[in-house]
Amino acid sequence: MTLRNSLTQILFVLLCFLAFGIASVTYAQEQVAGTSATTTVVESAGDTYVREALPGKEVYSDFVVGPGRFALEIAPGESKTVEMVVSNRMGEKKRFSFGVEDTQGSDDPTQGLMLLGEEQGPYTLRDYISVPHREFELEHGERARIPVTVALPADAAPGGRYGTLLVSIISSPNETNGEEGTKPGAVVISRIGTLFFVTTPGVATHDSVLRSFETRGQKVLFTNGPIDFSLVVENKGTVHTIPYGEVRVRNMLGQEVGLVTLEPWFVMPQSLRLREIAWDRPMLLGRYTAEAVISRGYDEHVDTSTTSFWVIPLGLFAIIGGVLFTFFFILYFVVTRFEFKRKQR
Repeated sequence: MTLRNSLTQILFVLLCFLAFGIASVTYAQEQVAGTSATTTVVESAGDTYVREALPGKEVYSDFVVGPGRFALEIAPGESKTVEMVVSNRMGEKKRFSFGVEDTQGSDDPTQGLMLLGEEQGPYTLRDYISVPHREFELEHGERARIPVTVALPADAAPGGRYGTLLVSIISSPNETNGEEGTKPGAVVISRIGTLFFVTTPGVATHDSVLRSFETRGQKVLFTNGPIDFSLVVENKGTVHTIPYGEVRVRNMLGQEVGLVTLEPWFVMPQSLRLREIAWDRPMLLGRYTAEAVISRGYDEHVDTSTTSFWVIPLGLFAIIGGVLFTFFFILYFVVTRFEFKRKQR
């Protein structure tokens, strides 16, 4: 009887473990199914782009393209494929199209780069960027993953090539696209571009330099902060450069009182690029000297430049003005009210 009871208990325990295991597997499958539901691929009959649902359904009346820039190194005759993402947050279904334009720098430091439209640039890339489908549609709250291929010809010369893949959304003639002053019947085109910086290995010319560093407008006297600086980098080479560095500020005693770190930025070939920064701290007073230390981004070359400025607060101006006014008023009063005579012996 004892043996029978023992066997019955063992069998009961095994049945409990088996039931618990089945329940656990079922729960895990439900959890996986629930998770995958948020990333379900949306089928599309018009193209092969993978679509996903955005985390939220908020309406921002815009669309988002990312990333903003690709930097690729591609040998002659080879290709690379990258992925960009287009998200529709317009609040309704929209149709998008792709276009490619060459990009180049400018002699105007305030203009980082220019899109050349139908014109071919000196570092052309427009004929080498391709996507599987030139047009596609997105519902509101969807994003599409776009494979973009850059393929260089076998005779591609060493150096840099620059282009922009533009994503456009075109309204119908009956839409105003939410822009004030836009009349029905006018087609509104909104474009967002992703830059492509392609470098081909080989002998390329690097030739950039810090052209100037000064306060904005070459201003010498300030009454308060922030202090705005501008620096200009010139690139005469055949490939873009990625300068970076820092600005250190010292007071009239030579003590360092400020540091601004400059994150890397790009300068196109045969162009000038302006970089503006601001520095501030409480209780600015006296003469300061700022030094820019800029790495060119290649061969460990570093450029330095300094500029000086004064900071005299308005309150101090008022105090100095009041003291001077009082001094000259007293002097005038004494001179006009009293007669000074030389002492007779």
